[in-house]
Amino acid sequence: MDELLRMEQPVTLAAVSAVLVFLIFLLIGLGFWQARRLGRRFRGKALDEMEGHDFEYFCADLLRRHGFDEVEVTKASGDYGVDVLAEKDGVTYAVQCKRYDAPVGVKAVQEACAGREYYDRMVGAVMTNQYFTQPAVEAAKKLKILLWDRGYLESMMEERV
Repeated sequence: MDELLRMEQPVTLAAVSAVLVFLIFLLIGLGFWQARRLGRRFRGKALDEMEGHDFEYFCADLLRRHGFDEVEVTKASGDYGVDVLAEKDGVTYAVQCKRYDAPVGVKAVQEACAGREYYDRMVGAVMTNQYFTQPAVEAAKKLKILLWDRGYLESMMEERV
């Protein structure tokens, strides 16, 4: 009988250890999923405090949460004026992301237009944590570029999807 008890104890400890390891991995996995759902590593980080490249990934995650598919952040240099490529409902997008401390000007609109053409996308857009200058708004109308300003981004962030 003593031999039987000695054999069961290691099995029981192994089973408990396995369950604990499983629970730890499950909690870690849920934590990563939750962080991704809320904007990856940007949870609690204000729009104005992000680095430029972090802002690009934040915008990409925001687009994913709002039903965009095939969302891809382009490489940091040589991106031809586009930071994020995406698709929604069969419409393809080329998005320029600008995390600025001042209003966004015409140059960002021109970059989105050039990137839209280079990547052969249907729609060009500029996403920013700021607002746009009047010349940028006028250029966007003429070049048919969407402008997604701070107010639009905040509404996207607040919206439950």
